[in-house]
Amino acid sequence: MSRPLGRPFLTAQWLDLLMLNYEVEPALLMPHVPRGTTLDFWEGRALVSLVGFRFVDTRVLGIPVPWHRTFEEVNLRFYVQRQEGEETRRGVVFIRELVPRRAIAWVARTLYNEAYRGLPMRHTVGAPPASRTVSYEWRERGTWVGFGARTDGAPNSVMVGSEAEFITEHYWGYTRQRDGSTVEYRVDHPRWRVWDATDAHILGDLSTTYGSEFAALLHGAPRTAFVAQGSDIIVYPPRHLADSSTQSVHA
Repeated sequence: MSRPLGRPFLTAQWLDLLMLNYEVEPALLMPHVPRGTTLDFWEGRALVSLVGFRFVDTRVLGIPVPWHRTFEEVNLRFYVQRQEGEETRRGVVFIRELVPRRAIAWVARTLYNEAYRGLPMRHTVGAPPASRTVSYEWRERGTWVGFGARTDGAPNSVMVGSEAEFITEHYWGYTRQRDGSTVEYRVDHPRWRVWDATDAHILGDLSTTYGSEFAALLHGAPRTAFVAQGSDIIVYPPRHLADSSTQSVHA
């Protein structure tokens, strides 16, 4: 039986999620895999996603925090899984998360050891269903960098077994702690409708933000690019894993 998730820690809307997805050598991810989890593969491929989206109506323990309710986030993430009895929990691990609110970054780093940074950020999101641009940018050492793409028409339901389902249907988060243990938390949201994005592109040099190895990956052509409509979301309180003592790779 699954452990009760408890009172929601954070509620918000996540909207206009731009996702650029890249195939990566598993060896590049292994130093980042939290104990107690294993890499999750789609059709034998390890994937990394660069994701930008908007937080709207953000509340912590049901309370809106002044000047911290609506903001952008950009994260670089990959995919893992963990067995909890007979349940396979499919989740994400964040390599880097960017927000424009330094207080949010500080709390996430200090309390949860999340890889947050606070930087000036901006976004462009056109109105559907017309052809539109979606982009997310941040200012790194005085220069604006980021990524963008285009969508056309209306979004579609995600097909079962598709790469879009793999990317959007991971409902757990895992974070390595300073003592080497692992924290797990649940994120709930309905299935999202998505657009296949075109003209996916990187703006500027991302090596300062992500380092040379990940920047070289991101400056190449992505395998796929999507924009998800988004929805209301619920993030439940984290818990330490009792079994976070081993890590491995399984295809």
